[in-house]
Amino acid sequence: MASNKKYWRSVEELKANSPIVESLQQKEFAEELPTDEFLGDKENLSKPSTTRRDFLKYVGFSTAAVTLAACEGPVVKSIPYVVKPDDVIPGVANYYASTMADGTDFANILVKVREGRPIKIEPNKMAGNWGATSARVQASVLSLYDNNRLRNPLVEGKESDWKSLDEKAIQTLKSLKDSNEKIVILSGTTASPSTNKVIEEFTGAFGNVSHVVYDALSESAALDAFQAIYGVRALPDYKFEDAEVIVSIGADFLGDWQGGHYSGAYAKGRKPVNGKMSKLIQFESIMSLTGANADKRIPVKPSNQIYALLNLYNAITGNTVNSKETPADKAVKMAAKQLKKAGKKAVVVTGIQNKEAQLIAIAINQALQSEVFDSTAPRFVKAGDDVAVANLVKEMNEGKIGALLINNVNPSYTLPNADEFNAGLKKVKLSISFSSNNDETAANTNLVANAPHYLESWGDAMMQAGHYSLMQPTIRPLFNTRQFEESLLTWMGSTNSYYDYLKNNWKTSILNGSTWNKALEDGVFKADSKVELSSNTVDINQIAADLLAATKSSDFELNVYAKTSLGDGKQANNPWLQELPDPISRTSWDNYLTISSEDAKALNLENWNVSDGALNGSKASLKVGNTVLKDVPVLIQPGQAKGSIGIAVGYGRTAGMKKDMMIGLNAYPLMQNFNPFQKVEIEKTSGEHEFACVQLQHTIMGRDEIIKETTLDDFINKPKEDWNETPEFSLNHEEVPANKVDLWEKFDDTIGHHFNLSIDLATCTGCAACIVACHAENNVPVVGKHEIRVSRDMHWLRIDRYYTSDMTNEVAKEEGIFGTGEMFNEMTVPQENPQVAFQPVMCQHCNHAPCETVCPVAATSHSRQGQNHMAYNRCIGTRYCANNCPYKVRRFNWFKYAENSEFDFNMNNDLGRMVLNPDVVIRSRGVMEKCSMCIQKTQLSILTAKKEGRPVKDEEFQTACSSACPTGSMVFGDVNDKESEVAHLIEDDRTFHLLAEVGTKPNVMYHLKVRNTEES
Repeated sequence: MASNKKYWRSVEELKANSPIVESLQQKEFAEELPTDEFLGDKENLSKPSTTRRDFLKYVGFSTAAVTLAACEGPVVKSIPYVVKPDDVIPGVANYYASTMADGTDFANILVKVREGRPIKIEPNKMAGNWGATSARVQASVLSLYDNNRLRNPLVEGKESDWKSLDEKAIQTLKSLKDSNEKIVILSGTTASPSTNKVIEEFTGAFGNVSHVVYDALSESAALDAFQAIYGVRALPDYKFEDAEVIVSIGADFLGDWQGGHYSGAYAKGRKPVNGKMSKLIQFESIMSLTGANADKRIPVKPSNQIYALLNLYNAITGNTVNSKETPADKAVKMAAKQLKKAGKKAVVVTGIQNKEAQLIAIAINQALQSEVFDSTAPRFVKAGDDVAVANLVKEMNEGKIGALLINNVNPSYTLPNADEFNAGLKKVKLSISFSSNNDETAANTNLVANAPHYLESWGDAMMQAGHYSLMQPTIRPLFNTRQFEESLLTWMGSTNSYYDYLKNNWKTSILNGSTWNKALEDGVFKADSKVELSSNTVDINQIAADLLAATKSSDFELNVYAKTSLGDGKQANNPWLQELPDPISRTSWDNYLTISSEDAKALNLENWNVSDGALNGSKASLKVGNTVLKDVPVLIQPGQAKGSIGIAVGYGRTAGMKKDMMIGLNAYPLMQNFNPFQKVEIEKTSGEHEFACVQLQHTIMGRDEIIKETTLDDFINKPKEDWNETPEFSLNHEEVPANKVDLWEKFDDTIGHHFNLSIDLATCTGCAACIVACHAENNVPVVGKHEIRVSRDMHWLRIDRYYTSDMTNEVAKEEGIFGTGEMFNEMTVPQENPQVAFQPVMCQHCNHAPCETVCPVAATSHSRQGQNHMAYNRCIGTRYCANNCPYKVRRFNWFKYAENSEFDFNMNNDLGRMVLNPDVVIRSRGVMEKCSMCIQKTQLSILTAKKEGRPVKDEEFQTACSSACPTGSMVFGDVNDKESEVAHLIEDDRTFHLLAEVGTKPNVMYHLKVRNTEES
């Protein structure tokens, strides 16, 4: 690891002798141990003060109370099946291949079902990159058990039945057909051949019908550009695994850009194999997931992104289209040089929502003859048309729309001009919302045809040309629901079910002789599907001129974006996602205004940490045109471009929501004309906001050298000891590696299985899919904003985000400044553009675990298989183990989180508890819990193989996190199996152990991060 780097997680850590940071490093816990009614009142529990009398009361009584409470559990009477279903074996999970395609998230998945209940989402490896799961895909199983779902259809706002709804719908639709009035179907992107065919037949049955596609997170500009060049309304594919140089201008392709699913391909090019790895250069305004993973990141205002794109085009092609100079021009020229050197192995992508900008990007890739840019297998996961949506709203207000059928979108919430849409909706004779809950749009329509969750539905999708997939129900419908397609068929007078329709369509149009059952079993089907593409030309000079004329700079420019957790807000009622810390800001339960430290200082906007480490901040108002968003919390974000402001959509929902989820502010109204780039005015307002931010929590013993990284040049040309130094100790007056020094006698762990988990920091993007997967698999409770704020989060797995300040950066070199401290910080401003590194941390399952030696009741112990066990019914909650853990990975149950109205999340209602994994116990108050390395999964693999009389296959050993990881950076297996992948990884030169100098001998290993910093 380079010795000239300083790692920090919060701006507070850059302050010399910060009392808050020092206090948190020295404290065992952020709060003193409450002693007044230890297991009782939440208010009393929050008070840190204690008297001598209280202490004596605690010693004399409360310890015994904790012990008794921990040893007693509720008695639950179970009733076995009277008649067991043929396809259900109690205690044995079934897996069904299915597809998630909700218009925002698309993935081919496997659904784990226990006793008829879907409880976990797994990636379908047969589907390649489309089988990868994100945090939202993993969390979608909990949305099935949303207690706010509609039980029955609604007619004029009142609960009704399908017969009444059908009668009203059919009567009105026939009347509109007779009078030739316009009927519009407004839907999100379906990417479904069968759904689109049903819509076509519905159009034929009722005549004047049009289908308008609307995506809240729109890619309409990219679709328009691709259609203009290639004649097909689709998106290109990008083979990032083949790229040598990637230049991205505002494209968060490791996030939600153009439907996502690029992280796996990108990761394949990030392992330094044979001295080579790809290089990523990112120009952006806000610190995105992609920017955080970039080798070189250049922060620029939104308007300068556009100028940088034009300047890059000139530098690549030698043309001189009109543009403007930017502070990033030096970096643009360097990027152009590297792109031209890489040639066909180079690619340029952009997230600028402007047709002309997208056409410029296509022209650059054509000039490079890029093989990474693939137009031959286009993607269909986005189909929204912003112009068509705008025209629809206009026609509604002009009274030209007779009926509006709204499926899988919530325009009353997501449209920038939602008020105008709602006004037009009142002028429509028949408005029907197909929605699973009574959301903002459903509340404004005549009829609500309550729709099932995708895990209760039949369907299909074609996410990419030739890549088909099937969706099948994995549970009987929980409520009286009906699919959108089924309703259309009913209203057309068809007697066929949608299942029959879907099956027939596949047999006649898709399968081409293959069997339906095989396709359904696999969940995916690949067919030869050539898309007829044209090759049109455009006037680049005119396009550049139009782009330049449309671009206006201002003092402050807004960039609206989507968070990793909530996306467009469809799953805003999902507590797993609300509590998921943002990978960059490490803040949950909020959206906020992000701003640079320099701009914040000029506007007198502040963030500060209170005594327990919790983060507070100022508030401000934002004004875009005539739209004002008041009292927006302010978060000072390192790496934010000067003059730019960021805010996330997906928050501020109020209809059909649980009270605790009605959080944040709705930023969609700021996206005027569907453009995330806007001129903005900002003004400080009164008051302060309390964030639920975990960036200063779980300090690891105050050590600095926790994460390791190197450059590609050093990795190739310098010996391992220079960039991955092994800690040494003096033993018998000789310096020996730390792993040769033991306080304990060696235990023979070479017999049987011995599990290790490998985490490659070079390919971990910080996407957080592993965190939600861990929640789902291990029944991790949701604790809410207040508990997160006071350092009581229950995540078994966290992803530490470190900012990196290079002490030899350009500013320092120019000024001749080297060193640390306030003077250095003021002159180099490390928070202006820091590098970022992510490091997942869970229980390290130490072979010499310090937690085990201090537990007074032997609740935690080590197994021959390398897993650190917890016997929850033995734990008395002393928290000695947490104090002695150098990694701060143990979590204490301050409260009973299940069936407790103070924590009104999924564990507090019968429906929400259906998602719980019966193989993992629900922990109660007063006990410690932490990562178990998914012992229930490893034991199942061992028992299954034993039952079948065979050895366990390497790929059968999985943890929830390793299975969910879309980049393959987490690898789990048996190191005693010398042919296993993890056994080979442990011998890699990049391998290191976290805090190896402590001597805990973890069973979790890391592979250090490598950055490609070559400039030529």
